[in-house]
Parts: sequence; C-alpha cells; structure tokens
Amino acid sequence: MDENKKKVRDVMQGTIYMISGLATVREAVNEMEAKGVTALVIERRHEDDEYAIVSIDMIAERAIALNKSLDRTNVYEVMDKPALTVSDHMAVKYAVRLLSRLDHRRALVIEHGKACGLVTLRDMVLSYAAEPKE
Repeated sequence: MDENKKKVRDVMQGTIYMISGLATVREAVNEMEAKGVTALVIERRHEDDEYAIVSIDMIAERAIALNKSLDRTNVYEVMDKPALTVSDHMAVKYAVRLLSRLDHRRALVIEHGKACGLVTLRDMVLSYAAEPKE
C-alpha cells in the first residue's frame, strides 16, 4: 500500500476497553493488566459528552508520582478529557505528525462520531516504515 494512502483505520487497534470515570485508579490498572493494554477509554456520561482516556503514563505521573492512593483516587482525577481524537480515514502520515506535534503517544479513533479504536504512535511509525518505497 502506498504510504500516502495508508489510513489510520488500517493501523488502529479495533478493540477498545472502557471504564467509568468513577472507577478507582486501582480498578483501571487491574483492567489494563487483565486486558493487556496500556490505556482505557472513559465511558461517556451522555450522548453530548466528550470521550476521555486514561493511560499507564497518566497514572504514573498523576497518581503514583504524587503519592496518591490508588484506591481513593478516581479515574476522572487523572484522565485526559477531551481525549485527542483522529478520524479513521486520516492519512497515517498526518496522524503521526499530529501526535508528534502534540507530544502524545496515542489517540482515540473516531468514525461517524463514535469511538472505534485506538492508534499509537508506535504502531503508525512501524506500519509506515514497513512499506517499501517505490
């Protein structure tokens, strides 16, 4: 596939795991460990709410490094909201550029206004680099 034609949907992880913003950070960490992922999407409270995301990095920086109790800290206290989102049909090279510029490692992929996957900078770079130049 031509590098300029590769889309985020071709690279994204199609399975997303969700958690309530009211869950504890320990519950989020346990869910991440059980599912083998490093980020969870926060369930929207209503249709007009924005998506949020919590990652291992956020938990490390905003809870553990500050010596907060994982059992008394809620996910909403450490999550990013609104989550950085990219369209499923965005070209990978532009998604890489956006994440790099904003110093993010991952973005939530949106299709027709709904979350449909997660894409990481790592996966996009490896996929982009794997395509032979013509």
